[in-house]
Amino acid sequence: MKELVVQDEYVFKEETHLTVLKTSLFFNGDGFAVYDSKGQLVFRFDTYGPHTRDKDQLVLMDSHGRSLLTLRRKKPSLHQRWEGFKGERKDGDKPMFTVRRSSIIGRSRTSVAVEVYDSPGVEYLIEGCFPQRCCKVFNVAKELVAEIRRKADPTTGVMLGKDVFWLCVKPGFDGALAMGLVLVLDQINGENFFDNGLTEIPVHPATQDPGLVSPVSSF
Repeated sequence: MKELVVQDEYVFKEETHLTVLKTSLFFNGDGFAVYDSKGQLVFRFDTYGPHTRDKDQLVLMDSHGRSLLTLRRKKPSLHQRWEGFKGERKDGDKPMFTVRRSSIIGRSRTSVAVEVYDSPGVEYLIEGCFPQRCCKVFNVAKELVAEIRRKADPTTGVMLGKDVFWLCVKPGFDGALAMGLVLVLDQINGENFFDNGLTEIPVHPATQDPGLVSPVSSF
């Protein structure tokens, strides 16, 4: 079936597991760095300044700093609605899709709908708990197209903390779109809603996969 594509070069032909790191571990800002299985930087997202949670516009970039996807918070909105634009948004641009909470009740469990403009029948539903890094993205045919999962250190089997997790992208789904949805989920939920009952293991991200380069040396 037809899927929404933001950037053709990130539509993978086989299932791809990306490692997502919270870069606020290393920098005076709030962001993400995304690596492939070879330790190569694929995506990055940076915000700087004292009010990062007040940002109403997010820009997902590739490893060279090229804008791939712009996400803009639509106000006012009880359902925390975000709009997605291809590349760097300019005044007058029309959004490709919108992301919104399906319910304004409760925050730990996620139910988020993705509606696509100008493409009838193309839509997605995100279910799960993003603060626990456990979410699944389904298309309109209820097929799994992407998944967010906790990650374990392959050498010890120890579960890593919430700042290091998997983004698993199925064949034919746009990895840039998948990471854009991660950015929106992070904004909708926020770090304050993480389930503190989960055990956080202080494992340095650079030790999680053989050959994974340190995020500090990648910027």
